[in-house]
Amino acid sequence: MKKATNSTCENCVSKDDGIFCDMHLPELEEISDHKINNTFKKGQTLFIQGNHPFGIYCISKGNIKLTKTGPDGKETIVRIVHGGDILGHRSLFTDDNYSATATAMEDTEVCFIDKKFILKIIGKNPTVALNIINKLSRDMGSAENRLTSLHQKNVRERLAELILSLKATHGVKEGGRWKIDLKLTREEMATMIGTANETLIRFMTEFKDAGIIEQEGKTLFIKDEEELLNWAHINY
Repeated sequence: MKKATNSTCENCVSKDDGIFCDMHLPELEEISDHKINNTFKKGQTLFIQGNHPFGIYCISKGNIKLTKTGPDGKETIVRIVHGGDILGHRSLFTDDNYSATATAMEDTEVCFIDKKFILKIIGKNPTVALNIINKLSRDMGSAENRLTSLHQKNVRERLAELILSLKATHGVKEGGRWKIDLKLTREEMATMIGTANETLIRFMTEFKDAGIIEQEGKTLFIKDEEELLNWAHINY
């Protein structure tokens, strides 16, 4: 980790998606004066499961995976966050230790704001509190959907659902297909849907043979979103 070049909340590339999106320039300048800008290289850790939190992290650019380690030492990816997301916000209200480890998946720009100051901002600006509550609610909804999927869907359906969720968060339209602008290993994808690596590979091959997806190196493309929706048993 290294301290990033000074950047303000006003010129943050993810400002419109962040919790401070409704604030005016003087308020943004106050936050900029109190935050710490850092750059994390791929593989570097922001915080570790079980550590005590001291504030929140605002993601300006890049992707971060949250992994939870079980009693058997096995790691599971519970969530992937990107620009505009925040980390550590649950601890603002519960004072719990971190329930997961946050690791940069690529060079990532992150701002840290200490707990005392962010609570002051929340007290002065109810819209910030509402934006945090909104993110908490979406986190809970995603967790509930994932739990339901693990219990009610088979591996093929869960894989199709995962690819669609990656398209929603990291999809880039390229001609007649969608590019997933996030490189995940097979092991990472397998942990996200609760299956073995060999099983994931088998169903990925099935999807490719059916003309639903294709891969170029580690980059995944969706060729037939409608059929993927059918396989995931999702109706929009």
